[in-house]
Amino acid sequence: MRIVLWDTRKLGVSKDFAAGMGVGCFPAGGLRGRIIRHVYKRDRRPVALLFAYLAAIFRQQGHQVEYCEDRVRSRADLYVFCPALITLHLERQAMARILAEHPAARILVVGTVASVLPEAFAELAVTVIKGEAEQLFWKLDEVLQRRDATVQLGTIDDLDRLPFPDWSPFGPHRFRVAYDFWQFPTAFVQASRGCPFECSYCPDIVLDNSTRFRDPEAVVEEIRVGMRRWGFRSYKFRDPLFGLNRKAAYRLAELLGGLPAPIQFSVETRIDLMRPEILRVLKRVGLTSVTVGIETSDTATLRRYRRIPIHDDRQRDFIALCHSMGIRTVAEFMIGFPDDTVESVKRVCYYAMALSPTFANFNIVTPYPGTEFFRQVQPQIADSDFSHYSAYAPVLNYECLTPEKLRSLHQWCARRFYFRWNYLFANLHLLWPSLQELGIGRERPLAGSDRAHPSPQKPLASPKSLKKKGFRQDQRH
Repeated sequence: MRIVLWDTRKLGVSKDFAAGMGVGCFPAGGLRGRIIRHVYKRDRRPVALLFAYLAAIFRQQGHQVEYCEDRVRSRADLYVFCPALITLHLERQAMARILAEHPAARILVVGTVASVLPEAFAELAVTVIKGEAEQLFWKLDEVLQRRDATVQLGTIDDLDRLPFPDWSPFGPHRFRVAYDFWQFPTAFVQASRGCPFECSYCPDIVLDNSTRFRDPEAVVEEIRVGMRRWGFRSYKFRDPLFGLNRKAAYRLAELLGGLPAPIQFSVETRIDLMRPEILRVLKRVGLTSVTVGIETSDTATLRRYRRIPIHDDRQRDFIALCHSMGIRTVAEFMIGFPDDTVESVKRVCYYAMALSPTFANFNIVTPYPGTEFFRQVQPQIADSDFSHYSAYAPVLNYECLTPEKLRSLHQWCARRFYFRWNYLFANLHLLWPSLQELGIGRERPLAGSDRAHPSPQKPLASPKSLKKKGFRQDQRH
């Protein structure tokens, strides 16, 4: 069977973020806004990790797999879409065109958006997969035999039963995430899925409000295979809460230290999960960047939306420690809660400046379908056009702000944070890496005690031991 994975990068979409809802690109406003947008747009992020898993699954089943961006290839038997919210209208148009030109073809719609908005495809003769679409590894034939508009597949208990992602169809040599790394190409990887916390606005808990872990040996074997087959030199972990299982994190670090060559990697986590000792261990084996959600310094706002606050001094100490170790920090802030004011938004910016992470993302609060927050604020949703749900556009009615004022404040926050002389002096070489070739700015080299591979390491788990544990080996698809 010939299978086409259909995709788009229009509207600056990054589909693997916001738990698969996708995010857009920073909107340009004025000269400084255009400069910030240029820094955001210089990357070519990997395709959604789900697509790489599906490519491996379909090829292992003996199917021919192709990847297509913004075109409709003829004579395919099956088309698979993984829509983001902001590109939903574009993907619906592509589905309608395929069905008109190739009525015999089947279309599957997968991903988080498909799970929470199956009604968005009700007028199309497609099959919507709710749950984790990697279940098609075992259930593809069953799904294709059925003609149901919606099929619930649930979640996968044992993630190590899945084949390793296959990046071959996607041009992986072009993948780069420059705010995290300076070695490319970059791939996505997961050591765990799901989140046990209950933040009402977070889409990470829509499909699963618990956490499932992969065996660290399988994760590092996947990285080793990616290094050899596609030349990956950096990996962005897509775990919502890296380090929740501390024992597994230490084991992962031990195995990463035994790779044939050092890699760079980044993680997303909570500050209270990254103690100094685990940071040092991870730094020695290639940690270059940590993304943390700070959101706001207003603890009352955080508690209102069921997020567990972290004390200001711990946040300052953590970012300062990362800076002293040469680890970049990406801090996520949120503005545009329904009761925000000009003063409360500016306080978020001033707090970001006081913390001084390497990068700060000021996201406008977005009511993602399927979240408790979406249900809470539904009467206040002023804009139901999902193409605007980019994390950079106001879509609510606010008690004290107009949408235009919030847009202006969003631009103000970004300009105020990034266009400071002390910030530019410290980070200009990160914003424009080519300056390092002129001797302007240098990444902090690893100290002797922090250097990866300081002495002979134990080898990675042998293929025989991996087979005994039931892990898939690096084999031809």
